[in-house]
Amino acid sequence: MGMNHPPETTASLPSVLPIFPLESALLLPRGELPLNIFEPRYIAMVDDALRTSRMIGMVQPRSEGTAVPALHKVGCAGKITQFVETGDGRYMLCLTGLARFRIVDELSVVTPYRQCKVTFDEYAADLSTSASDIMDRASVISTLRSFAEANRLKIDWKSIDQTPDDALVTALSMMCPFGPNEKQALLEATSLKNRAEVLVAITEVEIAKRNGPANRIQ
Repeated sequence: MGMNHPPETTASLPSVLPIFPLESALLLPRGELPLNIFEPRYIAMVDDALRTSRMIGMVQPRSEGTAVPALHKVGCAGKITQFVETGDGRYMLCLTGLARFRIVDELSVVTPYRQCKVTFDEYAADLSTSASDIMDRASVISTLRSFAEANRLKIDWKSIDQTPDDALVTALSMMCPFGPNEKQALLEATSLKNRAEVLVAITEVEIAKRNGPANRIQ
């Protein structure tokens, strides 16, 4: 299910977002991220979001194992576009990415979940659906083939060939099993071309790790 009225400018986006810190979970503009919500604090977050803007800020934590982990400064706002109650106290939902944001300040709140003041100003271009960057699609496809072979993955190459550049890079960036630092680098890429280059570089490193030094991609 898509968004009925996607925002056209950052002025229509909220200046305060509920924050969901989730390691290695990457949301990009126009990407779709399925979530299984079961912790009471995030159940409350979803309830409040559904009553207001239906928006949640996905941010990667800088550290794990602490009650209040530090957060990366850049995240992505997503709108709840699918929502199901499971009957056992969980929510299954889908967030559709709108635009990236930068955290200005974390607020002192009484809600069980965290909230931050944010700005979307430097990421206004995320709201545009036109992809003017020319990326090296052949390099992305070639690297994906090598990654699929190294991990014995089955890929629908016909669908890949029919996927537009921006949708292809977004989907691959979100679905590939990279670590949090790599995911953050993909999130903060300055353009489609830059994100494609980062995606290729990270994927090549992962292939080299799996295959060993003797089989590094040239």
